[in-house]
Amino acid sequence: MPTDAALLAEVPFFSLLDEQERADLATQLDIVHFPAGHTMWKAGDPGGELFVIRSGEAEVYFKNDTGERIVLETARIGDFVGELSLLDKGTRTASVVVTEDLEALRVDRNDLQILFRHHPDAALDVLAAMARRLRHTAELLRHTATRNVNEEVEDKRTVVEKAADWIAEFSGSILFLTINSLIFLFWIVVNSALIPSLSAFDPYPFGLLTMAVSLEAIILSIFVLLSQNRQAAKDRVRSDIEYDVNLKAELEIAHLHEKVDELNAEIIGRLDKIERRMAKG
Repeated sequence: MPTDAALLAEVPFFSLLDEQERADLATQLDIVHFPAGHTMWKAGDPGGELFVIRSGEAEVYFKNDTGERIVLETARIGDFVGELSLLDKGTRTASVVVTEDLEALRVDRNDLQILFRHHPDAALDVLAAMARRLRHTAELLRHTATRNVNEEVEDKRTVVEKAADWIAEFSGSILFLTINSLIFLFWIVVNSALIPSLSAFDPYPFGLLTMAVSLEAIILSIFVLLSQNRQAAKDRVRSDIEYDVNLKAELEIAHLHEKVDELNAEIIGRLDKIERRMAKG
């Protein structure tokens, strides 16, 4: 299969193999066809095969945490899909749907094992190509599913915001109430001439005390408002995180429903075939 061997040379996954290794691999591959609109697999399906596209196109996509359909790439002639499941026998990490009638070379683990048995060094070449692919994917898809509201807000506070939080917290404590009560009591006692040895500096009706209390109330209210605004921002972040978590849970449930519906349809289809065969028999 000289054409297929040349096609493998253009595939990054097999580009580091030498000509003989690619030629040996090409002789073991199967050719498959998929019509436009066919879903080759969905995320979460069992895998184990890689497909190298000879003609046509296929769209690789997944749904993010908000349910939005994210297209990772549109695979065309010379591209490949399904490499992760081929190597680790795990489930598919993305969905693939055919957008144009597709012809591809199917590579399974047995094909690679035969290649590695005859050319052990080819394993390192495949791993190197896989590492390059993973590095590229990691750069494209840096995403975390959860956030800590304290990490989102606390570390971003300015000095003024930290001071406002401390003052707002302290002004709502019993200690602050006690200190203010003692000061006001001492002020009133001294300026009411109840202690002869101390001269009054703010006689009744305590105009200076009234002004000091008013200024204290104004300043404290500003700090409390600053703290409340920051707390409101923190609550918004918390609400966003809770929304993300709830939405992710909803999407997981919807995904499970979709899987159950597919299994139900498949079982009904198989039962219908069995009934028809029994009726004919």
